[in-house]
Amino acid sequence: MPDTLIIFVVLLALAFDYINGFHDTANAIATSVSTRALTPRVAVWMAAMLNFLGAMYSTGVAKTIGSDLVKSAQMVNQHIIIAAIIGAIFWNLLTWWKGIPSSSSHALVGGVVGAVLVSTGYEALKIEGILKIVAALICSPVIAMITGFAVMTVLLWIFGRKAPSRINPKFKKAQILTAAMMAFSHGSNDAQKAMGIITLTLVSTGYLTSLDVPIWVKLSAATAMGLGTAAGGWRIIRTMGSKIFKLEPISGFASDLNSSLIIFGATLLHLPVSTTHVVSGSIMGVGTSKRISAVHWGVAQQMLMAWVLTIPCTALVSALAYKVMSFFF
Repeated sequence: MPDTLIIFVVLLALAFDYINGFHDTANAIATSVSTRALTPRVAVWMAAMLNFLGAMYSTGVAKTIGSDLVKSAQMVNQHIIIAAIIGAIFWNLLTWWKGIPSSSSHALVGGVVGAVLVSTGYEALKIEGILKIVAALICSPVIAMITGFAVMTVLLWIFGRKAPSRINPKFKKAQILTAAMMAFSHGSNDAQKAMGIITLTLVSTGYLTSLDVPIWVKLSAATAMGLGTAAGGWRIIRTMGSKIFKLEPISGFASDLNSSLIIFGATLLHLPVSTTHVVSGSIMGVGTSKRISAVHWGVAQQMLMAWVLTIPCTALVSALAYKVMSFFF
């Protein structure tokens, strides 16, 4: 029977997954809601169900999280993991409250790095694995911006001469499909981060001998993600849906299609990426294809600042959380 501390770690990881769900709801539905392709209620519940199904798809990203941040599961303990999750949750709630899209993936990586540095030390970190994860996190929004620009340019070349009244109804219907694709791909990547943390905990405490994710962990994380998505993160939905670039059905379709393919491609490669960064990059790329001034670069700059600060801030909070726990325990 697992001890109380392990149960607490599991519950805290699932709480992170739940918060990740409502924090990142905007990634899946902001574009379709802003163009009125879907009503907010329908969009949220569709995203919740497809997030759950996506989370059940694979465990490759979970294994990357469990194996590429630290050299060995035996070099971390429950206190380290608790501190890491506290840092990630703190940053997610702060940015959600401010309505700033930020990366739950960055937050979790920063949390683990900060907690490990002040506990076990630099030598416990798997630097090459961390660099691989950070490279994927950094490169994915840049790729999304470039490919978003390309996808929208092609669509404008094909449909640009047609009257909006003719093409908008068709692209509104098409957005239902791309929003579903986006929700599924979001679940397939983001929910696995909590799976990876829980599995790492179970290996470090001897309850598992490998980083193969148990079915109950998959079901728990998928459920937490789905419930969080159902709660909806309306503050960030407003930012993603209208403050970066005023989306139309054709541009919303282009953004969702581009984002879902990049995120699902990363899942197939077992790479954790920030769905927030990818979607934001896609929207910026799509907007730039219309004209550079169409993108609200002031909002983009605010988001970029949050992205830059995420890892150091969560690392600091997690380090402080570990120090406080070590004082009492």
